[in-house]
Amino acid sequence: MLAEKRHEYILQELKRKGSITVNEIKEELGISESTIRRDLNLLDEEGKLVKVFGGAVSAGFEVSGSEPSVTQKREININGKKLIAKYASGLIEPDDFVYMDAGTTTGCMIDYITEKRAVYVTNAVTHARNLAALGFRVILIGGELKGSTEAVVGANAIEMLRNYNFNKGFFGTNGISIKCGFTTPDINEAEVKKMAMCHCNHKIILADSTKFDNVSSVTFARIDTAKIITDEEVPAGYRDYNIYNVNG
Repeated sequence: MLAEKRHEYILQELKRKGSITVNEIKEELGISESTIRRDLNLLDEEGKLVKVFGGAVSAGFEVSGSEPSVTQKREININGKKLIAKYASGLIEPDDFVYMDAGTTTGCMIDYITEKRAVYVTNAVTHARNLAALGFRVILIGGELKGSTEAVVGANAIEMLRNYNFNKGFFGTNGISIKCGFTTPDINEAEVKKMAMCHCNHKIILADSTKFDNVSSVTFARIDTAKIITDEEVPAGYRDYNIYNVNG
């Protein structure tokens, strides 16, 4: 399908209902996610829409601070997340003290982690349960449980993290931009991420290619403060940063 026809369909759907997801476009047009992202990037640059996490909204809309549930996020670019997770798990070494942030990509790491001499600290209940079931030594951060993302947040979680010093920390993000850095929709999760990153020697962001050029409500770190592991070639403006593409 010609680009003009794809763009026409996307803009018509935005006019009709105000928003559209990458999955909706993929199912309707039968094209790849990378093609869809290029289309959305171009239309965003032309001011015809606003690209957001997982899709786009019409140019007249405010960017939402809402967030998909864990179940919804598990279905987004799952193959890319697995590739990223497999590579990231190989970075864990004996006797490492590791922080694992809540999130679907960090969760994918558990299928590939083999280092049982490391200690794993997480604010994700599901991560902790799965790691423990496999015989890993795991510490679950205490605090308030956020239902939609299954993350532990709040003052108790932040205070507990203040006492730890991690060799490596693996983090998820909802958006990455040069101007706004790493962003997430929820201020409570942002504060936990920020504290954990401050106490990590090596900070590693796991981000499939859908996260670039997206901005959520709250910044938790600058783009130049962490290594980014992703699954596709990044937009040109990002190439000066510490980014590793698992697909070469």
